[in-house]
Amino acid sequence: MIIIMLSGGLGNQMFQYALYCRLKELGRDVKMDDKRGFIDDPNGRVPRLKEVFGIEYDIASEKEIRDLLDAHKDPVSIAKRKLFGRKSKNYQEKSGIFDETVLTRDDLYLDGYWQSEKYFDSPGTLNKLREEFSFNEEKLITDSDSLNLLNDIDNTESVSVHIRRGDYLNPGTIENHGGICTDKYYKDAIELMLEKKKDAQFYFFSNDIEWVKKQNYGDRAHIVDIKEKTNDVSELFLMSRCKNHILANSSFSWWSAWINDRPEKLVIVPSKWANLKNMDDIYTDRMIRI
Repeated sequence: MIIIMLSGGLGNQMFQYALYCRLKELGRDVKMDDKRGFIDDPNGRVPRLKEVFGIEYDIASEKEIRDLLDAHKDPVSIAKRKLFGRKSKNYQEKSGIFDETVLTRDDLYLDGYWQSEKYFDSPGTLNKLREEFSFNEEKLITDSDSLNLLNDIDNTESVSVHIRRGDYLNPGTIENHGGICTDKYYKDAIELMLEKKKDAQFYFFSNDIEWVKKQNYGDRAHIVDIKEKTNDVSELFLMSRCKNHILANSSFSWWSAWINDRPEKLVIVPSKWANLKNMDDIYTDRMIRI
């Protein structure tokens, strides 16, 4: 059996589910642990795949999880661990580089984000994910301002620009993600996009929209400040409807561009994704790194 620990925000959960689908396609006995990864989550995150996309998956039982982690608490199991050591099958992601072991070995408890399309690049899995990672537009876009915004996005050479601040500025996160998507990165990305898409209009999305409003990104900048109930999901949907993308080093950004399957799209990304580990396999062939 293989158990994947679900954890992190929505974008990370989408990567973990994508791996789950690929392993299912390979005929593996794979289930999700959607509890341990959210115990004492500092950002209060919870499993969201069912809420957002209506996705169902097989859930590992507590016994199955403890079997793989050698974590049974009965006296015999405790005594065995004292005598022979823990025989855990926990397999922790070492870096952002594609690890073929994840697709070929059995009896693993997978702890990581698995942020690469290489984990799910078979035609069957890609088609399944494109079907499942779809949105109910009527539920997400309900007020007149949002409807007008969607109309503008659909009828211009729209470019989503994602600026991730908020949790990325906190100790424990800034060390890995900070200092990458600088003001220079965004200005260079906008300039490059204008060279290739002369009619580009830039739609700015951020978890710190008040900060973005104080910046100067030119007369083609449109600050997206929607008031929908499911605000983050509505933003992911609107970002994915843009024709082109300038990404932050964020899985939320990554999926917005992936969901957009237009063959003519341009996707600009930072040349480095993280400070503390190699993430080169998160990039796809269709991305322009600057």
